[in-house]
Amino acid sequence: MVSTGKRRRRSGRRIRESNVDRVFMLGVYLLLSTFLAVVLIPLLHILASSFSSPNAVSSGRVTLWPVEFSIRGYEVALSNSQVITGFANSLFYTSVGTFISVSLTVAIAYPLSRRDFVGGGIITRIIVFTMLFAGGVIPTYLVVQSLGMLDTRWAMILPQAVGVWQVIIARTYLRHSIPEELFEAAEIDGASDLRVLWSVVLPLAKPMLAVIALMYAIYQWNSYFDALLYLKSDDLYPLQLVLRNILILNTEGGTDTTTMMERRQLADLLKYSLIVISTVPVLLIYPFIARHFTKGATMGAIKG
Repeated sequence: MVSTGKRRRRSGRRIRESNVDRVFMLGVYLLLSTFLAVVLIPLLHILASSFSSPNAVSSGRVTLWPVEFSIRGYEVALSNSQVITGFANSLFYTSVGTFISVSLTVAIAYPLSRRDFVGGGIITRIIVFTMLFAGGVIPTYLVVQSLGMLDTRWAMILPQAVGVWQVIIARTYLRHSIPEELFEAAEIDGASDLRVLWSVVLPLAKPMLAVIALMYAIYQWNSYFDALLYLKSDDLYPLQLVLRNILILNTEGGTDTTTMMERRQLADLLKYSLIVISTVPVLLIYPFIARHFTKGATMGAIKG
């Protein structure tokens, strides 16, 4: 009993850190604080500018707090019917595109992750080769044109539906994070490959699915270059392209000096208001999948 008490007292003691450890931890905290400031300060400046008056924004008087509080930027942006249409289009492209991309990625990665799949190594090398050497913009445009997808919603979804990096992440996760014994047990029970994928693989792959879904969703939401290439109708434009056109229109036209100055001030304010509008959906989605994202980003990379 005495020896047990001594061990408890010893285990309850706090280990004293050396001076080297303290200096190291101080450096770590300083580095993390610097990274936090680099990311947080611009975000606060954008948010403060979006709630300031056009004159305060154009004169550079806004730092981290709104000056002459105003919501004119949001009123002008949200009163534009093109913004609402672009917002709805971006939601459609992001939701439908992410679903299709995740489905195709899993359909490719699952057979490649099976060790008994004949030719899996060769197919994986071919897929990786496409990541290093792509056809380019003009060949891709010609393919989209030949398939009749120009100026359609499918032009924003199908050409970039599958990402090689996401396929590699999914393949690595499925191969190293799901025990082979589960596949053998399912096969003994007479389950087909589709049944194994639906009932065994997908429930255990939620962290990985969250990772690749977030990657695809962010890409789809921020995509505007594909819209410049493939879309001509205004009612198909995503939000990012609509915001670009609004900023261009507010900086052009007008011969009167007062009108030009008002347009310039409004354009400066709209930049910040539109950035906040286009960022809010991603910020609302991320907290719900953050825990899955962290787990999925680390588990598949430990053994891979």
